[in-house]
Amino acid sequence: MSGETSHQEHIGPYRLLARPAGASGVHRATGPDGRDVAIRLLPPGAAPDIARMRAVASPYAADVLDGESGGRRPYVVSRFVPGRPLAEVVAEQGPMAGDALRRMAAGLAKALAAVHRAGLAHGELGPGTVLVVDGAPVVVDFGLAAGAHGPGDVHAWAATVTFAATGRYEVPPDALPADLRPLVEAAADPDPAARPDAERLAEEASRLVVRPARPVPAPAPAVEETAPPVAPPPAAEPAGGPEERAVAQAWARLLAAMVVVIGVGVAVMMPIAGLLLTLVAVTVLRAATSDTVAGWAWALGRTALTVPYAAVLTAAVPLGLAAASVIGGEIDSLGACALGAGAGAAVLWTAPGVSAPRRQLERMFMAVAGSPRRIAVAGVALGVLALAAVVGAMSLMPSFAPMYGLQSALERSMDRLQNAMDRG
Repeated sequence: MSGETSHQEHIGPYRLLARPAGASGVHRATGPDGRDVAIRLLPPGAAPDIARMRAVASPYAADVLDGESGGRRPYVVSRFVPGRPLAEVVAEQGPMAGDALRRMAAGLAKALAAVHRAGLAHGELGPGTVLVVDGAPVVVDFGLAAGAHGPGDVHAWAATVTFAATGRYEVPPDALPADLRPLVEAAADPDPAARPDAERLAEEASRLVVRPARPVPAPAPAVEETAPPVAPPPAAEPAGGPEERAVAQAWARLLAAMVVVIGVGVAVMMPIAGLLLTLVAVTVLRAATSDTVAGWAWALGRTALTVPYAAVLTAAVPLGLAAASVIGGEIDSLGACALGAGAGAAVLWTAPGVSAPRRQLERMFMAVAGSPRRIAVAGVALGVLALAAVVGAMSLMPSFAPMYGLQSALERSMDRLQNAMDRG
């Protein structure tokens, strides 16, 4: 796999969607499977350990998916994280406090623990390599700095948490919340051997109860952003380890599947309106993480490419049913056309080679899947709607409103086709 860009549009098999901001070297791109990724270009000859980077498993560290080491243009491909740099969040919203600060401190420590378990170090942890997604941190760009070591990451954790709490890197000890102060001081110990390791840091940070400290001066200006341009809509990751995350992903898939069932059912009951709504929905989902005209143009283009695919199946289903009626029995002409519309809608939502809308739904439902209460509410609501859509599709007369003329034309055409087959 080549790391060179082709006509400045591709890096390996990944198609670029956005140029890097400033000198960050991070591109937003889409992979062969349609999912959004972030690609960090590295200096010529850099040789990151891609296998170990892929082994880092934490909801607080961006998943590394692919990469190329060595050569003239090495790069690392990771999951696209729709968040904003910690530096930017603190500059706009002010320092964190209370449970938000506890969540930040614990999430960063858990991310470092996962990185160190894989035999790597971060080396550049700071407000520019921490993205905030729905209040939770996601660490990016780990394992890239040469010569990095674990104690250095722990010290960087102390500096980053101090920045999150105060907007500054160095503050008087009493500027930090009293509950957080001992752990930060231990992590910032001048003697690297005296600092806790990342595992212990994660354990102790998880037990923190952070109460507000006294006010501190206004934060310093934000450091230069080093993350890719991102869009505001977050898709939160559930807290916990790989097992909890796997369960949450399973729930997200189930909820996304219910939405697809509802969409197909609506297309069967109201073919014209249902197909139009489906086209709009899948286009919006494809462009959900884009804030550029180019991103929306790409989403419209991808949807347009699937329309012929869906149209073939929309026509094939009623024709197949008409052909099957020769063997015995009659078909309901409008019902057959409605089933064809449902099949076309299913192609637009999810079919071989068409997975981006469903994947985006799953990412959106990850914000729900981390909470049993929210899972129950969403599951019941979508389950009722999905059941109603299935029952309605099976029992109601399809409505081709507002194109009633088309409804009559389809019915006459299907009747003539069936009569011709019967005579043949």
